[in-house]
Amino acid sequence: EVQLVESGGGLVQAGGSLRLSCLASGSTFGDYAIGWFRQPPGKEREGLGSISGSDGRTYYRDRVKGRFTISRDNAANTAYLQMNSLRPEDTAVYYCAAGTYYSDYRLLEGSFDYWGRGTQVTVSS
Repeated sequence: EVQLVESGGGLVQAGGSLRLSCLASGSTFGDYAIGWFRQPPGKEREGLGSISGSDGRTYYRDRVKGRFTISRDNAANTAYLQMNSLRPEDTAVYYCAAGTYYSDYRLLEGSFDYWGRGTQVTVSS
């Protein structure tokens, strides 16, 4: 079992940047792919991208491609979501999730078994 805790959220002006962290514990971090998701106010949760467990391959949804970067440090049991050029529509609760499935071509929310509680990101205009 894996426990995940997100951090790094907050209030930022449009055009600014934030880096979210996802600290894992409880199992071998490198065995798991990490996905990043968000839930805007009043909307359903949506996928952003993912990173494979051992070799760090990444996949991004079009909505964040070129603005967001996912990385990981397996020695530190931590994954990151670097967010640049933030927009008010990026306002959401951001979640990381862990699972054993990774694909270079799709992000399947149902393939992630463990979820953090989320961190709030608010982008002001």
